[in-house]
Amino acid sequence: MAENTTAQAQREELQKTIWNIADSLRGAIDGWEFKSYILCTIFYRFISENLCSYINKLQRESGNPSFDFAKLSDEKANDKSVKEQMVAEKGFYILPSQLFINVANKADEDENLNETLSRAFTAIEGSAKGTPSEYAIKGLFSDFSVNNSQLGNTVASRNALIAKVLTSIRDLDLGSSFDKNNIDVFGDAYEFLMKMYASRAGKSGGEFFTPQEVSEILARIVMIDNKEPKTVYDPACGSGSLLLKFSKLAPNREDIKFYGQEINPTTYNLCRINMFLHDINFANFDIQLEDTLTHPQHLGMQFDGIVSNPPYSKPWAGAANSILINDERYSPAGILAPKSKADLAFTMHMLYHLAESGTAAIVEFPGVLYRGGAEMKIRKYLVDNNYVDSIIQLPQNLFFSVSIATCIIVLKKSAKKDNNILFLDASNLFKKEGNKNRMMPEHLDAVVNAIAERKESEFFTKLVPCDDVAKKDYNLSVSSYVEKEFSEEEIDIDQVNADINDLTEKVVKLNADINKIIAELKI
Repeated sequence: MAENTTAQAQREELQKTIWNIADSLRGAIDGWEFKSYILCTIFYRFISENLCSYINKLQRESGNPSFDFAKLSDEKANDKSVKEQMVAEKGFYILPSQLFINVANKADEDENLNETLSRAFTAIEGSAKGTPSEYAIKGLFSDFSVNNSQLGNTVASRNALIAKVLTSIRDLDLGSSFDKNNIDVFGDAYEFLMKMYASRAGKSGGEFFTPQEVSEILARIVMIDNKEPKTVYDPACGSGSLLLKFSKLAPNREDIKFYGQEINPTTYNLCRINMFLHDINFANFDIQLEDTLTHPQHLGMQFDGIVSNPPYSKPWAGAANSILINDERYSPAGILAPKSKADLAFTMHMLYHLAESGTAAIVEFPGVLYRGGAEMKIRKYLVDNNYVDSIIQLPQNLFFSVSIATCIIVLKKSAKKDNNILFLDASNLFKKEGNKNRMMPEHLDAVVNAIAERKESEFFTKLVPCDDVAKKDYNLSVSSYVEKEFSEEEIDIDQVNADINDLTEKVVKLNADINKIIAELKI
C-alpha cells in the first residue's frame, strides 16, 4: 500500500510539474491552442526514445553492450535494411541527429531551430511513405507550426519559445528505462494534459474529452458479455480517450484492433498520437478523418464493442440530403434524425456497425430519450426490435462541456437476454470535487454490477417490458420508470425554538441600538 501511495504521489507531482510548464510557457497564446506544441513535443520525445530503446536492445542482445543509437552518425544509421525493419515494426524511422534528445540539447544555440524541426518532422513522416504505416504517421506534426506568429514577432523570438518547450519536456523525469511502466507515464502525462486543457477551455475543449470514470463505465459494460473482444470502434473518437480506456481494461489488449473516425483534423491528430503514446502499434489501429454521418470510413464492418460520446445536438444534412433516407444505416427506422439534432443518427450508425453478439455503450444528450417527432419514431424502431438493453441516468456536472445530467444508452442485437429494458438511476452516485462532480470507484462498480445482474432495486433500477415502454410513447427517460427516494429532513424542534429565541434577542438588541443612535442624533 505504501508503495502505491508513493507512486501516486510521484505521479501527481509529475502532473503538477507538467501543467506548470505547459501553462507558464504559453505566454499570451490561448491554452487550448498552445496544447499542440506541448503534446506534440511529448510525442516527439516518446517516439525518439521508443526507437532508440528498441534499436539499442536489439544491438545489445546481438553482443554490442555499449551501443547507443543516439550517438551514432547519420551516415552509419542511414542503412536501408535497418530503416526498412524499423518502419515495418515501429511504423517510422528517425536519424540520430533528428532524435528529440539531440535536437533539444542544441535548441538554445540553434538559430535555425524552426528549420531543424521542420526537416525532422518531414523526415519522420517521410520515412513511412509508401508503407502500411503511412496514414498512421502522416500529418502527426502538422499542428506544431514552427512559424506561427502567435509564438513571437520574429524568427528568433519564436525559436526561443520553442527551445524552452523542448528543453522543459527534455528535463521531465519520465523514467530512465523504456519499459511498460515508462510507456504508461508518457500516456498518463498526455491524458492529464488533455484533461487540464479541456477543463480550462470549457465547451470548446470539453467536447474532445470524456471523463475517465465515464469512459470506464462504457468499456466495462461492453465487456460484460465479451471478456476478450477483438474489435472496438468509436465513430466520434475525439482524442481517443474512450478507445484507450478500453485498451487499459481489456485483458487481451494485444489482440484488439481499434477503429475510429473523427471530423476535426487537430483532434484526429491528437487521437493518433495518443495511440502511439499508449504503445498501440500502428498495425492495431485505424483512425480516419471524415464526417462519420455522411462519409463513413468503415462502412460494412461490424465490431464486437462500440464505445462513444458523440457530439450533442449536432446539426447535420438529414432530410436535406435525399440520399440519406436510403442509406442502409438509417433506412431501417424509416425516418432520419432531425437536421438540427444528429444524436440518433449517430445511434443508428452505431447499431448498424454492431456485431450480432456485440454491445454498444453510448453517451447521449438526455433529450433523445423523450423528444417527440422523428426521434420518437427512431426510438420506436429501437424498442420494437428489442435493441435497447439498458438506459443509465448519469449525475449532472460530470463533463467539462455541459453541466446537465447526460445518459448512457446500451444497445445489443442477438445478445439481448430478454425483452425488457433496464433503467438505472445513477444521478446520486458522485462525489463533489471543486466545481465538478466525479463518480468514484464504488459508484462505477455499482453501475456495472447492476447492468450485469439486471435485477430490480428500489430507487435504483427497474426492469420494464418493451411493451410497457411502447405504451408510454417510447419515452426512455429513467425518471419515468425509477421512483425517486423521498427523504424528509428531520427537524429538531427544540433547536429551532432555541434559534428563534436567539434571533429574537438579537433583534431586540439591534432595535435598542438603533433607537439610541436616533436619540443621539436629535440632541
